[in-house]
Amino acid sequence: MTTVSASSQNPDIQFGSDLAVLQRKWQAAVLPGQGLPGYEEVMLGSLGRLADHIALLKVDGDDLELSRTGRYVQSWVGHDRWNVPLSDVPPDCALALAQVARNALQNQRPHLAVASCVRDGLVQKYDLLALPTASRWGGTLIGVYVNEQGRRYHLLDSIFTTTDDGILSLAAIRDHQQHSSDFHIVHLNPSAARLLGQPAQALLWSRLRAGNHLLSSAAVIEWLRQVIDGHSNSKLEIDSDQRSLSLSATACGDMLSVTMSDVTSLKRREASFRLLFDNNPMPMWVIDAGTLAFLKVNDAAIAHYGYSRDKFLGMRVPEIWPPDEREAHLQAVLQAGDNYLTDRNWRHLKADGTEIEIVAFGRRVAFEGQDGYLVAVVDVTERRKAEARIAYMAQHDALTGLPNREAYQQRMQSLLELRGDSHVAVLCVDLDLFKNVNDAFGHPIGDRLLQMVAERLRQQTSGRNLAVRLGGDEFVIVLAQIASPNEASDCATALIERLSVPYTIDGLDVVIGASIGIALSPSDGGTADELLRNADMALDRAKDSGGNCHHFFEPEMDRLAQRRRDLEIDLRRAFACGQFELHYQPLIGLAEGRIAGFEALLRWRHPERGMISPAEFVPVAEDIGLIVGIGEWVLRQACAEAATWPEHIKVAVNLSPVQFRSRHLVQAVISALAQSGLPASRLELEITETVFLAETEANLATLHQLRDLGVRISMDDFGTGYSSLSYLRSFPFDKIKIDRSFVQDLAHRPDCLAIVRAISGLGRSLNITTTAEGVESAEQLDWLRAEGCNEGQGFLFSPARPGAEVAALLAQFGGQRPRAVEIEQEAEQYCSSPPLACEGRKNVA
Repeated sequence: MTTVSASSQNPDIQFGSDLAVLQRKWQAAVLPGQGLPGYEEVMLGSLGRLADHIALLKVDGDDLELSRTGRYVQSWVGHDRWNVPLSDVPPDCALALAQVARNALQNQRPHLAVASCVRDGLVQKYDLLALPTASRWGGTLIGVYVNEQGRRYHLLDSIFTTTDDGILSLAAIRDHQQHSSDFHIVHLNPSAARLLGQPAQALLWSRLRAGNHLLSSAAVIEWLRQVIDGHSNSKLEIDSDQRSLSLSATACGDMLSVTMSDVTSLKRREASFRLLFDNNPMPMWVIDAGTLAFLKVNDAAIAHYGYSRDKFLGMRVPEIWPPDEREAHLQAVLQAGDNYLTDRNWRHLKADGTEIEIVAFGRRVAFEGQDGYLVAVVDVTERRKAEARIAYMAQHDALTGLPNREAYQQRMQSLLELRGDSHVAVLCVDLDLFKNVNDAFGHPIGDRLLQMVAERLRQQTSGRNLAVRLGGDEFVIVLAQIASPNEASDCATALIERLSVPYTIDGLDVVIGASIGIALSPSDGGTADELLRNADMALDRAKDSGGNCHHFFEPEMDRLAQRRRDLEIDLRRAFACGQFELHYQPLIGLAEGRIAGFEALLRWRHPERGMISPAEFVPVAEDIGLIVGIGEWVLRQACAEAATWPEHIKVAVNLSPVQFRSRHLVQAVISALAQSGLPASRLELEITETVFLAETEANLATLHQLRDLGVRISMDDFGTGYSSLSYLRSFPFDKIKIDRSFVQDLAHRPDCLAIVRAISGLGRSLNITTTAEGVESAEQLDWLRAEGCNEGQGFLFSPARPGAEVAALLAQFGGQRPRAVEIEQEAEQYCSSPPLACEGRKNVA
């Protein structure tokens, strides 16, 4: 008896077989409401021949007793004794009986199992069917049916023929001196023939030296001779181009038993491992899982760490761990399991003491019979430095090295959370005259200046205070804890004084100033963005005050800023929804008292706020880029309405400097004239001297293109700029308009009279029409006529009127010269209206 195995899986039971009969008999004996059938109903009666195959087991607590056996079962267990414990039964039979019986008891149902018994090298399978029954004397009796299944087979023969290993028996052939010189193959299994690549019939009884296979080599035959003579190791490995074999030989007299194992895949894996390990540019090693000693290291590890191979192989891994990390690293290794991958970076020590930062990957392997870890190491030192540099650059300005806007946000968030009873102050700093330095000396000098400014700001801040560069010449100082606004004021004064000290750059003395806006928490804002925005508004107030000073934020600034934002939104909506309209103010020829033309003035009728002054919304339109579109609409509308007037009446349209710089201005004028049919000679375009402040060939070329169309060009607000006379030399204007500031005090100030006289005389000399703006009294009108001024415009004649009233104005000023008294009364009537109704400002500055 050798081994016993039992299966709890029930094979298919054929109808009419012994097993099926017993199953039906047990089922038929079960009464309603009864768990198990009675012993007598199942085991007594018409069993016939089946009784010889029944073993009756008695359940005694946890023990089983063999109570009765049939003749077949007696042959199976090897004796005819009854009422014996299972321990007196052969182990293979006892194991099979106990397993099937206990399963039947647990399920309270018949249970079928298959048992394998090995005796004298022969394997036989048996069917075992356990039938649990109830005893009338109490307790449970189990009848077990036992019967053979299939044929018996020899275990060793089966193993010999089915194993993947090749097995051969060799007989030594001795010469006349009794030396083994060759070997016969006297027995072999199919695997041996397959591994040698020849049919078994051809190999059987062949001599090795005469063969043509892996065992025919002189080296193998010599090894076999040494084995049979007791002088050699019993193992050998042989290789060919296609296959690698591991040979194991055992000698018994002149007979050899040789086992051949195919280790081709193993050898290939080993070769791959050597290629991966030895030639890998990544440092790798194998360590003992218990002692953590180095068992093998590759060339990359030796080169990277600086230890020699002998030194490495005499060390343990903890020797390359820094002392402060050894305990944590050891715990990570002990908890590694089959795979070793930690979720953090570690530090290692190289041979020269240098520390590097690494990430380690490993897995458990068997190495030369020892349990170990194969570990690969990635040096991330430079990557970590680069990451740290990137993180630094993400929060610092590249030019000055100061913290940037992101750093400002983070610092402010922490300060505002921990503010306590103190204030946090945000100072927005803008450099006065910095643009002049850039324009005069170039950007390299400008960059050097910014770096020197940053250094001074850095010196002025200490502790938890922070100096930040937002961009350009804009900086921010964060004062972490101040007791009162006076501290912020003192700091701003000191900063302005420090930044105003001359800078020496490449032998140049550079002088600039600084303007500062201040916002304090919590009164001026509870977040970093609110404080920065309010400090920036205070900075605008400081710059409007002339610069080189500081100003605190005031709530009124925020109200004005909000009003400006609302105005921008409403202005965009107004342009899209057509809320604009044109009013026309007459230009009166002073000699004859007739209307020579009208100036088109833009009006915005807001649906809620009523009329909004052009002085309020035109600068906003310029800032947000709407002025070009609005200006083109004014051109088209004015030309279209003027085309309906009498042929000798002109229309004047103001051009914004922003609109003038548009590359599409000339095309817009051509389009407006073409769509309306208005002759170009009846269109007058008014420009201000701002256009000439940056006089370029492009500006002059645009003016000449407009003049070539036949359009008249007028210089508005003449005499208020710095170089008005030079403009007249640069371009021959058709008209110059005398600014209202000179007309206003004409009767009371001799200097104003002298200026009006000079401009009128200049116009006569250059054959340029002169128009006086802002005429509001008959006295002013008399002086202008006396000085030879050609045209007048103002409330004395009429304020700007809607297009529908142009016909009435033409009739009023058609052929009769108005009396001074009537004109003055009309002016008083209009000027008693709300200010906007009397607005005489231009539509587009």
